[in-house]
Amino acid sequence: MKVDFTRWLPAIAKDSYRKTALSVAGVAALGGLALAPTAVAAPVTSGPHQGAVAAIDRATGKAATTARQDDQPVESGLTTGSATGKPPAGKPSRDQLIPHGIEGAQSRVPLDDAQLANARAIVDAAKKTGVGDRGAVIGVATSLQESKLYNLGHLGAYNDHDSQGLFQQRPSSGWGTPNQITDPEYAATAFFTALKNVGGWQDLPLTTAAQTVQVSAFPYAYAQWEEQAADIVQQMW
Repeated sequence: MKVDFTRWLPAIAKDSYRKTALSVAGVAALGGLALAPTAVAAPVTSGPHQGAVAAIDRATGKAATTARQDDQPVESGLTTGSATGKPPAGKPSRDQLIPHGIEGAQSRVPLDDAQLANARAIVDAAKKTGVGDRGAVIGVATSLQESKLYNLGHLGAYNDHDSQGLFQQRPSSGWGTPNQITDPEYAATAFFTALKNVGGWQDLPLTTAAQTVQVSAFPYAYAQWEEQAADIVQQMW
């Protein structure tokens, strides 16, 4: 059954500061890639669909890079974590952000300016929708899995059906129009509004809460991003 989320989500104006969704060409321009990241959002430890391996390797820092120095991803506490483990003053603690503990091996990716801006949009939407810092962790981890925090437009032959945007939401499933779901504010608001409709989501493991909203073919893949998502939220909150 398709759910029309647009019934309860206000249309978000598209003005000069709207983040542009990345097409195949746009993703390629970011990292000198001929291929775009997988829209299927397969975990990095198992097989993505054919043709996306090079992009996944690049996104996870495994590929040898020939890009210019100013094209290199940003390494920071958002990817390496806090050296002391202590939260900055006034920031949420690790226990608040990860109340149920880490599930399984964790993955991390370096972040560039576009990814950081999209993470900020997700954190801001978490505040506005009232899901709090734990909700923000779930949202950022979900987007890390689905798009590596890139706002993806339609990827042509590499697209998973009609999935687009930070959360790979599908217009055919009622998430909104392509223009709406490739607006980071709209996409994050849609995700968090759906999350709030999951009974007891605050008490669920991250991967269960995310999967209930996303209905992914890889339901356990979200867990691998919980630690990096917590670092991002802790520093941006």
